[in-house]
Amino acid sequence: MTDNSTPRFSIMVQTALGPFSLQASLEVGAEPLALVGPNGSGKTSLLLSVLGLLPPQHGRIVLSDEVLFDAALAIDRPTEERHLAYLPQDFGLFPHLSAIDNVAFALACRSERVSTNQRRDQAMTWLERFGIAKLAERKPLHLSGGERQRVALARALASSPKALLLDEPTASLDVEARVEVRAFLAESIRSLGLPTILVTHDVVDVEVLASRIAVLERGQLVACGSLGDIRQNPPTSFASKMFDSSRVSGAIANSPRNEDVRHN
Repeated sequence: MTDNSTPRFSIMVQTALGPFSLQASLEVGAEPLALVGPNGSGKTSLLLSVLGLLPPQHGRIVLSDEVLFDAALAIDRPTEERHLAYLPQDFGLFPHLSAIDNVAFALACRSERVSTNQRRDQAMTWLERFGIAKLAERKPLHLSGGERQRVALARALASSPKALLLDEPTASLDVEARVEVRAFLAESIRSLGLPTILVTHDVVDVEVLASRIAVLERGQLVACGSLGDIRQNPPTSFASKMFDSSRVSGAIANSPRNEDVRHN
């Protein structure tokens, strides 16, 4: 059940995407939502629409009581004013900046004006929170995949977002780093209590990080429900293959579950 203190994210979008139309309506609250579907089904496009980088032709997007987009009312808030934390698959870190300066950059984009020293002090606090303060002066090239993920999340959260968007957060990591990052993300999602949308093809990401699942096929939202319901009654052949019991049981046996993860 959604905590009344958790912001509500209401998303209804419709827009043309090449050979098909993206049409989706979602409500996201305290329970993290995994968005799954075949390649090219419109998952990342939906995230970009929410971010304001791919304005829908029709629809309405509301976060808490703030209207981010309303086609009928000609409301389209700029991306930087939507208060969303976005983690792209490649983490999106600036390669020429150190870890601390990557995080400080997000602080520089906030409306309030603070000095460079203040931004670096605040950035260090975030790095300390995520256990990577000792890496503050390293550039992304000299960080592991798991370390880059933590820096990216610290930068995203430093801007005080009201919702979290994750696009394939473990896809570019090796097997060992995936286990570390899943545990870290699971704890972060729980502790933050922000509405969270997770785009993924990885069934273990779904099992560890999400409580609800939305299935997208050729731009159409064909099902949305609890992990147990979708897994027991998969609505499409893609979902059926994704939740094949023999593959899931082996994968989950070697991965941290939501209730077992801890911050190392």
